[in-house]
Amino acid sequence: MKVLISDAIADECISILKQEGIEVDYRPSADTQEIKEALKDAEGLIVRSGTKVTADLMEGAEKLKVIGRAGAGVDNIDIDAATGKGVLVMNSPSGNSISAAEHTFALMLAFARNIHLAHDSLSSGQWERKKYKGIELYGKTLGIIGFGRIGKEVAKRALAFGMKVKVYDPYIPEIDSQFEKSELEEIIKDSDIITVHIPMSDKTRGMIGSEEIARMKKEAILVNCSRGGIIEEKALAEALCAGKIRGACIDVYENEPPVNSPLCGSERICHTPHLAASTDEAQARCGVMIAQQVADFLNNGNIVSAVNSVQEKESE
Repeated sequence: MKVLISDAIADECISILKQEGIEVDYRPSADTQEIKEALKDAEGLIVRSGTKVTADLMEGAEKLKVIGRAGAGVDNIDIDAATGKGVLVMNSPSGNSISAAEHTFALMLAFARNIHLAHDSLSSGQWERKKYKGIELYGKTLGIIGFGRIGKEVAKRALAFGMKVKVYDPYIPEIDSQFEKSELEEIIKDSDIITVHIPMSDKTRGMIGSEEIARMKKEAILVNCSRGGIIEEKALAEALCAGKIRGACIDVYENEPPVNSPLCGSERICHTPHLAASTDEAQARCGVMIAQQVADFLNNGNIVSAVNSVQEKESE
């Protein structure tokens, strides 16, 4: 059996697959047409966020049985198309939780203390201490939208900073007493900092728009290290320009790279190019996890962390 890997991944992932007797076709720089051709004789495909696994990409991939996503988000994979072809889709949702939580705090701290602006200023030869006076996280109310693996890790760290934590997640009936379970409207209205940790779906697309931003505190900071499109970029850019909220910390965008995004260029934003899961440790964990899952499925039929359900394909 052969597994195609079309995004850069940790060496451990490749080693595990080979140890399990699986041929690895590693093409991290392949274009769409090359990937499409390589899939014609592959039983498995492993991707990160770079490869867009569309219905067209899977056309002709008659041997394909499983797609493994090294990470949590699967919005770059057409789940319906995969299901229609009888292809199982798996992810490794816990592999990057720590890295994503730490990056969330890295952005919050950088913005709160104007580190991004002060760095550029000092690098240009300026010494502007008064201009870049910041704020503390201590005593602030952090509103967390989505209390899955990453949201929980963010909440734990918020307590260490002396923050009050409010949580909105309609799918989790009970939470630890250290945190306050709240409705979305309360999160939006009462939080000093609001951070989003939910998957992209038809229900969550545009979840934070102009109406929601208008109800936030004037000093609020909005953070998104989850998925682009959950926060409406145009509405956020207009709010920042008008000074309706203090600012935003953004790691993900509606289109990546964010060419001509209205968010680029504002001093009220601290942003990074989708780096939340980009640590050596997270990439190694995700690579190991998805390699083990894909190998176990191809060799033994075992299913772990599937995001769809399919009929088992008959052996060739």
